[in-house]
Amino acid sequence: MTNRLDNKKDGFPIPLRNYKLILIGLGIVIVGFILMMGGGADSWDTFNYDIFSFRRITLAPLTVLFGFGFVFWGIMRKPKEDKA
Repeated sequence: MTNRLDNKKDGFPIPLRNYKLILIGLGIVIVGFILMMGGGADSWDTFNYDIFSFRRITLAPLTVLFGFGFVFWGIMRKPKEDKA
């Protein structure tokens, strides 16, 4: 009975393609956090209602959740087995 790691060329527990997917997912998470930024008040006396915009309340959190899901999928994805 051979170990699955013995058959791999690089010896990493996760294939290189999965690392690329994880990095793409982290990039999506960073874009989501960038979408949440901004909306500071012009002065201390006034309240800025831009913090309640669609981008900050809906789009950015959904983007971050999608990015975390993409990272999870990149970690859990099984590599395709060679038929040869």
